[in-house]
Amino acid sequence: MKPAPWQLVFLLLVVVIIWGAPKLPTFAKSLGQSMRIFRKEMKQLGDEREEDKKASSEKEQPKND
Repeated sequence: MKPAPWQLVFLLLVVVIIWGAPKLPTFAKSLGQSMRIFRKEMKQLGDEREEDKKASSEKEQPKND
């Protein structure tokens, strides 16, 4: 279910009332930094998994020398 535009405006109004307009830019900045860190960590985790898969597949393949 997608929220209606008036519901989003109402939610934004409630947020402004609760936290106040001066704190919203700080909140948005910290949220952006947190998302950036999260994406970076997820990428590193994926890279580590790929390296582990390559290492384990190389160990499993017998060498024919």
